[in-house]
Amino acid sequence: MKIVHLSDLHLGFRQYQRQTDRGLNQREADVAKAFQKAIDRIIEIKPDVILVGGDVFHAVRPTNPAILHAYAQFARLVETLPDAIVVMVAGNHDTPRTTETGWILRLFSSLGITVVEDQEKSLRFGDLAVRAIPSFAPLPQPGEKLKPDPTARFNVLLVHNLLDQVAARIGPHAMSPRNLSLANIDPERWDYVAMGHYHVYEKLAPNVFYSGALEYTSSNIWGEVDEEHRRGVKGKGFIEHDLATGAHTFHHLPLARRVVDIRQIEGKGMTPAELSDAICAAVDGCEGGIDDRIVRLIVRDVPRHILRDIDHRRIRDFKRRALNFLLDARRPDPVRLEAVGGAPGKRASLAETVRLMLESREVTPGIDRKTLVDLGLHYLTEVDRLAPASAGEEA
Repeated sequence: MKIVHLSDLHLGFRQYQRQTDRGLNQREADVAKAFQKAIDRIIEIKPDVILVGGDVFHAVRPTNPAILHAYAQFARLVETLPDAIVVMVAGNHDTPRTTETGWILRLFSSLGITVVEDQEKSLRFGDLAVRAIPSFAPLPQPGEKLKPDPTARFNVLLVHNLLDQVAARIGPHAMSPRNLSLANIDPERWDYVAMGHYHVYEKLAPNVFYSGALEYTSSNIWGEVDEEHRRGVKGKGFIEHDLATGAHTFHHLPLARRVVDIRQIEGKGMTPAELSDAICAAVDGCEGGIDDRIVRLIVRDVPRHILRDIDHRRIRDFKRRALNFLLDARRPDPVRLEAVGGAPGKRASLAETVRLMLESREVTPGIDRKTLVDLGLHYLTEVDRLAPASAGEEA
């Protein structure tokens, strides 16, 4: 039995200010095109089962073009593969916060797609059992295991959630009581576990996978790019998996435009003119150029006054040529001076001051102090990292 696992379509996602000739946000059009390519490829594969792991739309109330495109593509899939089983769970982006808003995913039930919205369901399709858990469904308690159907030949778990080992890697802000663990899943008891919510393809156990997103649609696409580089992942796509043989394929999707991370520049000791020349040389050396692409160039160890005086006219030209050009200029690491007996000029760093304050203040019962400290230092680091780049936007 052949399954296809895709997730995190985020149709209707918008980013940057560029528009198509028809007035649609360019990134929204890119995301729609990626989904259409995925449907084209899935139809060629002819799977028995299609699992959609949530976040079909980027917002609870999507744009009309996003709704029309999603319905047309899913209708094409169902019409072309009438015998295929399609199961879809709601992701956090699909889940309304109030009952009056309603569930946009119910639209797809009219096509014969099995949609699981707010409560988990155990589904049966002949020899196949699917336990489907949407984003905000009640989760098992610590130590409790999710159990498959012992009467089914094949058991599949479909869930939109973060695993705690992935959340720990992302950072303190991703840690949540709603995260699952591999111990909860008990992977050995399932033929396949299809995960949604995390945007990078990853194998967590021999039969536990995140398919990743179909496009770069998170609030931190450069975090995705960094993680893909670390893990050797080629890019975005979906999974094909045979439940009987275990054969597994990640189908990479060619996207509308490349997301390019130019080789970093070490700017220590450079004058504004030297740094400007180095930036231009790095951009000129970018394979395939930067035109119509999403581009980042990290420049390290650059004081604010040097960044202020670089040639911003040339930076504006890069911004014009690329769909988006991010000059991510990072200041030197602060020199930490230990406070010694109140001696003048001897002060702790801002990070140290914040850490000491959070470690000593009273906290609300139930809040973990270590998590609070880690989160505070994380946000402080992000502000320090991003502030110089923002300061350098204007000439």
